[in-house]
Amino acid sequence: MSNKGKPGILQKSSLYKGFRDNLGILIGLFIMCVALGILTDSFATTRNIFNVMRQISVNVFLACGMTMIILIGEIDLSVGSIIAVSGCLSAGLITNNGIPTIAAVLIAIVAGTMVGAFNGLVVSMTKIPSFIVTLAVMNIGRGFARIYTKSTTILVDDDLFAAIGTGKIFAGIPIHIIYIIVVILISAFILNRTKFGRHIYAVGDNELAAKFSGINARRVKFMVFLISGFLASCAGILSASRTFSGQFSVGEGTEMDAISAVVLGGTSMTGGVGQLSGTVIGCLVIGVLNNGMNLLGIDSSWQYVVKGFVVLLAVFIDYMKKRK
Repeated sequence: MSNKGKPGILQKSSLYKGFRDNLGILIGLFIMCVALGILTDSFATTRNIFNVMRQISVNVFLACGMTMIILIGEIDLSVGSIIAVSGCLSAGLITNNGIPTIAAVLIAIVAGTMVGAFNGLVVSMTKIPSFIVTLAVMNIGRGFARIYTKSTTILVDDDLFAAIGTGKIFAGIPIHIIYIIVVILISAFILNRTKFGRHIYAVGDNELAAKFSGINARRVKFMVFLISGFLASCAGILSASRTFSGQFSVGEGTEMDAISAVVLGGTSMTGGVGQLSGTVIGCLVIGVLNNGMNLLGIDSSWQYVVKGFVVLLAVFIDYMKKRK
């Protein structure tokens, strides 16, 4: 029997679709890596590759949550502050209060998750734009972190806490790689293999139609913001343990890196369209870009300018796609 006119197995696979939809950004990533390999001898080394993995680990946590947020047509600017809150709280509980490491980490994660839940509650129950809600929470969280630390750095002398962010598995491979793989796999499973994931896409595509089909849009929004808060708080623990300290300024600007990765990966800012595979590639692009600019000695001020143009380009491409 002829298979003419029927899509092949390869074409049906999500792997093929992800590769096809992100071909442009993959080519861009390849060109960037080749260029940096030529411009600096330090780039294409095992040590630097592991360093890039460490650098993108926090962004992967944030970007996976941000993908879900943007897929429902919302935005979360508070994730950077949640990093500061959870990181400072865990450090303070261990150093100042003598609370066992595991308990301190769990308390800090719960606190950060509750911030995300608050965002979700306000956004889902009111008509206040998520941009405004999370902008306010961003400032509240940053202020709390500064008050809690008294504008100082809380140092942590605890081997177990340090191992969370600096531990290694076999052959000296950083434990961050395990974190990255686990977060990506769980997030991909939620989005692609669960009813909740289908509801996320439905709400983002057409919230009114989703409601008429029986989907509880408020619950979906609440849960997505809660997940984003949970992932951001985990990222805060990772950041604090990596630096052996709680710093009120940590996480500043990380929300923009997460949004950049999501948009670069092809997720539409209007919601309903996007894939986690694109977000992962976007994280790699942002990570390689940051790492490359540091290796080349580019001033940090100019790095912000470059990343700003990258985001603008990604949004412009998204706009042009919608016009077709």
